[in-house]
Amino acid sequence: MVTYIKGQFRRSIYQNASGYIIGLFKVQDTNDEKLADYLDRTITFTGYFHELNDMDTYMFYGKLVKHEKYGEQFQVENYERCKPEEKDSIIEFLTSGLFKGIGEKKAKNIVDVLGKDTLKIILENPENLLLIPSITKANVDTLHNKLKEYEASYEMILFLGNLGFSTKDSMLVYNYYKEQTKRVIESDIYQLIYDIIDINFKKIDQIALNMGIKKDDNIRIKASLIYIMTEVSNTYGHSYYYKEELLSLLPRVLGVATSQTDFDHAIEELVIDSRIVIKEEKYYLKDMYDSEILIVKRLRLLENNPINSNKLINDKIKDLEDFYEITYNEEQKQAIKESYEKDFLIITGGPGTGKTTIMKGITELFRQLDKLSYERLQEKVALLAPTGRAAKRMTETTGLRASTIHRFLKWQRDTNKFQVNEYNKSRVEFVIIDEASMIDTYLMASLLKGISANCKIVMVGDDHQLPSVGPGQLLHDLIESEKLSVVKLKELYRQGKDSNIISLAYDVRNGEVQPQIFNKDEDLTFINCPSEQVIPNIMEISTTYKDLSYKNFQILAPMYKTYTGIDEINNHIQSIFNPKDNSKKELRIGEVIFREQDKVIQLTNMPDDNVYNGDIGIIDRIVTSPKKEIHIDFDGNIVKYTPTNFNCFRLAYAISIHKAQGSEFDVVIMPVVKNYGKMLYRKLIYTGITRSKKQLFLIGDLSALNIAVDNTSTDIRRTTIKDFLINGIK
Repeated sequence: MVTYIKGQFRRSIYQNASGYIIGLFKVQDTNDEKLADYLDRTITFTGYFHELNDMDTYMFYGKLVKHEKYGEQFQVENYERCKPEEKDSIIEFLTSGLFKGIGEKKAKNIVDVLGKDTLKIILENPENLLLIPSITKANVDTLHNKLKEYEASYEMILFLGNLGFSTKDSMLVYNYYKEQTKRVIESDIYQLIYDIIDINFKKIDQIALNMGIKKDDNIRIKASLIYIMTEVSNTYGHSYYYKEELLSLLPRVLGVATSQTDFDHAIEELVIDSRIVIKEEKYYLKDMYDSEILIVKRLRLLENNPINSNKLINDKIKDLEDFYEITYNEEQKQAIKESYEKDFLIITGGPGTGKTTIMKGITELFRQLDKLSYERLQEKVALLAPTGRAAKRMTETTGLRASTIHRFLKWQRDTNKFQVNEYNKSRVEFVIIDEASMIDTYLMASLLKGISANCKIVMVGDDHQLPSVGPGQLLHDLIESEKLSVVKLKELYRQGKDSNIISLAYDVRNGEVQPQIFNKDEDLTFINCPSEQVIPNIMEISTTYKDLSYKNFQILAPMYKTYTGIDEINNHIQSIFNPKDNSKKELRIGEVIFREQDKVIQLTNMPDDNVYNGDIGIIDRIVTSPKKEIHIDFDGNIVKYTPTNFNCFRLAYAISIHKAQGSEFDVVIMPVVKNYGKMLYRKLIYTGITRSKKQLFLIGDLSALNIAVDNTSTDIRRTTIKDFLINGIK
């Protein structure tokens, strides 16, 4: 038996943009004796809703649950609106504001004439309304059209619910397609995965199979191929695939073998529908192919633009040295000079080569030669980075405002689209991008769409660090092509010359580690110990730094699970940096206790709150009653979280090396043990080492470090940007 409660919505306690509501509901009827005590009383309810108002009567279907803090709640799984039946209820409904131009007098006249069948008559025979005094043709059209629309939305959500969609997903689908929902579902339900970002293939595929679609149906084969190409691209970073790969993977997704003829037919239609592109036996997603072509064409165009000569440039660089009281080496001078002269430039180098120092010089040189005020400079130059932490470092280095690429392009979470795009371009004239190794192919293409064709670009990064999380290996391909202007910084800047950390980084980059480099000086320590002693050693070292700012101390690890993983380290280290204290409120979320003053890391982009994936903050305040809230302070930007987005952050005493990319810390502890398995590879270890500025502690097994240094298998990504730059686009 499905439990229901019938009654009226009273008010919402909490509501978000996705339609999730916590509210109060007055119960008139129920089929569950456990809920009998709530008759003629209100109960707290939770669930996803398309629309609720306080005039209608609703049937909520779900179950009674016991919340650890708030007691009994009714968890709504599905719901429906009950049509008003009593005359007074119908009058109240018609005067609710939903029907423009219908006041209480007109509503009463309508109900007096049409009676309890008023709503049915309005829907089926609206012309009967013209028999009522004072009712105009405009009133009739308003009543009929609005009521029809109102009915359709509930009927469609009920239809979707019966297919197997949750209320939340039903709302997403209906809000996107409106009156076309049923037609789209019945003609090709897999269209949803292309149009709605929060609807995934597996969810739709199961519903499609339940609807009776055959496992080897052509539309299912096509959707499965797009799913395979997308998943492989996101997992391995490739931009193209071979026919044999797709053929071998397809039966795993379909759950049934498919013929060569059916495969070829599906591929042919995907090409016609502009979903894939085939070039020289390489199979691309259309968006990926277009992105690679756009990048190659635009950068070639910029590379071939005339030199921007200025006879004062050498004198100005000398002035910069005097002003900043530094001496640039020849590589650095070349980088600063070419950043002004050329419309596209890559500046690459390892740690200690002065990349950040150069960016400061580039912006000031541009300001002086173009005779700009600092205010005007900010209008013409955009300083960008893939992560919030890297953007903040740019701001600290240059003294100028910097932002993430997503924020600059005004990314919208709900649509997964950028508001700054080819139709609404930014007016900046010069873009400087730091940590360019982290930029994937799609993001670079989106950036190029959002800036003018003649906008200058300087990319700064270390090609030996981890590649982008998304597909492609952009910085690597651009440098390796040798068709674009690149300044390679090799000479160590002053503070790097005597650093054992930087020496180790270069050794790792070159594929060799000399054990004698460890424990010579305080800046680089290797503690050799068995795996079970890794966390005790981390705790002992961490105790020494418990008073250091959370911005300056960080534990890095390659993976979350295992007994030396991030989750386990956080469980232990929390007791050192933020032990239980009666003066601090705390809240258990799943298996983790969060406490006021805990260090946490953001896991997703939340542009509306100006907080981005990888940002690190401190829990400022926890509210446990009447509703749960966690307020996190990200460098003065305090963001409020509620249960619907508690999964957007986690403890950050230890974080992944991937999440740390783009950040630097004075002190870093990094365990290196064999049970990290496939996560032991050169670029990951190199990236972790280069996060440390002053002190680095490696803890674990020296042979595990050697395994990582020797492992370069993860470097292989199949892309064609390099080939297109060298051999042209065919």
